[in-house]
Amino acid sequence: MPIYEYRCSNCGTQKDVLQKISDASLNVCPKCGKNTFSKQLSAAGFQLKGSGWYATDFKSAGSKPAAKSEPAPGSSNHAAPATGNTK
Repeated sequence: MPIYEYRCSNCGTQKDVLQKISDASLNVCPKCGKNTFSKQLSAAGFQLKGSGWYATDFKSAGSKPAAKSEPAPGSSNHAAPATGNTK
């Protein structure tokens, strides 16, 4: 459930309220009782629970990293040299 920030324009009281999205907005200030309590625009906050989001979190315990591929015998990783023929 999101936490909404409310502020009274009459007395300045501020309050954070845990509400469902479908709940009606609060209008009456809990301190002065006037109908001047309104929802404030604020940065959205969220909370990640658990140990974290890492690639290793979803791998099974027995899996190992992929082996590096070896170049085929007789081949090289270098580009072929230029022949020098420009005709």
